Amino acid sequence: MSLYTVGVRELRPKLPRILRHVSDRFDRYVVTKRGKPEAVILSVADYESLLETLDLERDAAALDRLRLAEAERKRGRGKRLSALHKELGLPNGG
Repeated sequence: MSLYTVGVRELRPKLPRILRHVSDRFDRYVVTKRGKPEAVILSVADYESLLETLDLERDAAALDRLRLAEAERKRGRGKRLSALHKELGLPNGG
């Protein structure tokens, strides 16, 4: 994943390639107009991830649970993924 800048005049001829890079490599592009940032082009997956992060940050209880889980992991109290799969009755691969 990389961040690039592209001028609005350059955008049209480069758009197919830019969209391919955004989709395949998760690159991000800042579109400028007269040298000033105007917009960002990013993948749908990146966009959805940002929205989920914003939702999580607005949910104080979820944020507290996340902080607690991180503290538990740092103390070595976490569970291995294979153990969670077993508890949930999932195959080891997911």
